[in-house]
Amino acid sequence: MAEGLARPVSAADRARARRHLLDWLACAVAGAVEPGAVEPRRLAALEGEGPCRVIRGGRLGPQAAALANGPAGALLEMDDVDKRGLLHPGPVVFPAVLAAADAAGVDDGAAVLDAVVRGYEAMIRIGRAVGPGHASRFHVTASCGGFGAAAGAASVLGLDPLRTAWALGNAGQQAFGLWQVRHEPVFTKALHDGRAAANGLASALLARDGYAGPLAIFEGPHGFFHGLCPDGAPEAVLDGGDAWAIHEVSFKPHAACRHAHAAVDAVLDLREQAAGRALQSLRIGTYGDALTFCDRPSPRTPGEAKFSLQYAAAVAWLHGDADLPRFTSEAIADSAVAALRDRVELSRDAGCDARYPARFGAVAEAVLADGTTLRAEAPDALGDPEKPLDDAALIAKARALFAWGGLTAPAAEALIAAALSLGEGASLADVWAAAPVDVEETR
Repeated sequence: MAEGLARPVSAADRARARRHLLDWLACAVAGAVEPGAVEPRRLAALEGEGPCRVIRGGRLGPQAAALANGPAGALLEMDDVDKRGLLHPGPVVFPAVLAAADAAGVDDGAAVLDAVVRGYEAMIRIGRAVGPGHASRFHVTASCGGFGAAAGAASVLGLDPLRTAWALGNAGQQAFGLWQVRHEPVFTKALHDGRAAANGLASALLARDGYAGPLAIFEGPHGFFHGLCPDGAPEAVLDGGDAWAIHEVSFKPHAACRHAHAAVDAVLDLREQAAGRALQSLRIGTYGDALTFCDRPSPRTPGEAKFSLQYAAAVAWLHGDADLPRFTSEAIADSAVAALRDRVELSRDAGCDARYPARFGAVAEAVLADGTTLRAEAPDALGDPEKPLDDAALIAKARALFAWGGLTAPAAEALIAAALSLGEGASLADVWAAAPVDVEETR
C-alpha cells in the first residue's frame, strides 16, 4: 500500500482537498466551543508548549495538538463521511497532517494538500475492506483512522515507502474504538478522532527516526484483519483504482448523523409538496443500519437528538431544515417537536437495504389531516457524490458553522479565503493566521 500512496497528486485532487479543508475548519471552529472539546484541549495542554497550532488552544507539541483538534471536528456530527467505509476522514487526517506540517516546518500548501489526499486514501481503502463484522463492533473512524493519520503525516514528512509502511504497521498495532460509546451519553466517540490522529502521527514520527513497524500488519496471522475483521478482505486494501478516494467522500449539510440525512431530504420534499397543509403523521422507510443507529424516539440531549430519525424528521417538517439551532436543549424541549416526533413511524425498506452502503437512501410518506398521502424518495443523501453539494452550499455551511463558533463575518471570510487558496497563493501559515485562538468557553 505504501508504494501506491506515493503516486502523484493532481491539481484537481488538491482542489478537492481544499474543499475538505474548509469543511473540517468549519466543523472544528464550531465544535471547539462545545462541551466535549475543552476537556481534551486541557489534557493536551498538560504536555506543554510546542510548534503545533490548536483551534482555540494556542501551540502544543504534535501529538497533543492532534489529540486536541480531533474531537473539535467531530462533535457536531457535521464532518465529512465515506459512506462505503462508514467512516469520517476529516477529523482524523487533518489534525495529524497539520500537526506534522507544523512540527516539521512545512508551510507549502501543495505538500499539505498532497498529504491530505494520501491520508484519506489510506483510511478509506482500509475502512472499506474491514467488513460488516468489524463495523458492527468498532467505530471504523477510530479503528482505521490511525492508518490515515500515519499515511498523511508520512507524506508531509517525506518518508519513503519502507518508512511509510513502518508507520502504517505501528498505527495498525494501536487500532481501537469499541462501539459501546453509542449506548451511553458520553463524548468518547469524538475523543476517538483525536486518539487516532495522535497515534498515527506518532507512528509516522517514529518511522522517520528509524523505528520499524510490522510490515504484514494487514495480512499477518495476528495482524489487523485476522484479529479484528472476521469477514474482512485484506486484499481489497490494494484495490483502490486509479482515482483518489477523496473524490468519493460526502459532505454533510444537516446537523445530524449521516444515517438520518436521506430521511431529512425526503421529508423536506414532502413538506414542499404539502404546501402548508396540516400533517397527521410521517412514515420513514430506510436501511437497517439507519435504524440500528438512529431509531431513538425520545432523545433527551443534543447528542441523542442527532442520532434520532424521529427527531430529525420532525424538525425538518416543522422548520424546513435540520440545522444546528434545531439540535439544542431548548429545541429538544419544544412541545411541538415532541408531539410530532411521536407521530413518526420507522420501518426497514428492502430497496434501501439492497442499495446500502453504496447508497444511503430513504423513502418517506406524509399522511395529511385531509386524508391525502404524499410520497417522496431520496435514493441518495444531499452531499453524496451522486447528489453533490456545490461550492456555494459548502461555503454557506462554513459561514453558518463559523458564526456558531463565534467568528465575525470578516474573520469567517478571511478563513474561507485562506482555506480555498491554500497552495495557490496561501500557505499553511496564512490559514493558521486566520484561525481563532485561545478561547476556552463552551456553550
